[in-house]
Amino acid sequence: MSTVDILSPAGDKAGTVELPAEIFDVEKVSIPLIHQVVVAQLAAARQGTHKTKTRGEVRGGGKKPYRQKGTGRARQGSTRAPQFAGGGVVHGPVPRDYSQRTPKKMKAAALRHALTDRARHNRIHVVSGVVEGESPSTKAARTLFGKISERKNLLLVVDRADEAAWLSARNLPQIHILEPGQLNTYDVLVSDDVVFTQAAFESFVSGPKANDTEGSEA
Repeated sequence: MSTVDILSPAGDKAGTVELPAEIFDVEKVSIPLIHQVVVAQLAAARQGTHKTKTRGEVRGGGKKPYRQKGTGRARQGSTRAPQFAGGGVVHGPVPRDYSQRTPKKMKAAALRHALTDRARHNRIHVVSGVVEGESPSTKAARTLFGKISERKNLLLVVDRADEAAWLSARNLPQIHILEPGQLNTYDVLVSDDVVFTQAAFESFVSGPKANDTEGSEA
């Protein structure tokens, strides 16, 4: 079980915290598992309302454009056939649901594997708070995150009740904010570092995703 320093809002060491091995030190990180869960997550985010009109749905074209025989041209029954400009579309997209069924245990395992990868590269951080006191300060938050990491994108995990942290960090373009229950594999992977507030970290490691360790080696 590894440990990380807890940093104060000023960026100074304020203690240490242990990273539970069942969450942050999975024995073998499964890339195929992570890939499958992320693909399913992105597919579920698709709106799926795309639609084209067939020759039976497009406006006009009810009249036969010219007689069947005697013109020397190919016979045509409607100007809305697919080969005409303004005609219907053949085999075009129709509304559909892109979501894939992903078992909860698989999603929880993929999240543990992603967090393990970040922990092994020293990209998991814990802070006692984002700002001192209850007054929000974007300037103070920017200074703190600059001390934590020089990398571009940070994922900040904050307890829902920590309003000062939310208000301080929400306008920083490089910061993506989630509460512990919203933490997911995709957001961990697209972020360079993951920063927990101490309250959010304690909430996460004691939550249902942490307790559900079955299948962590999948």
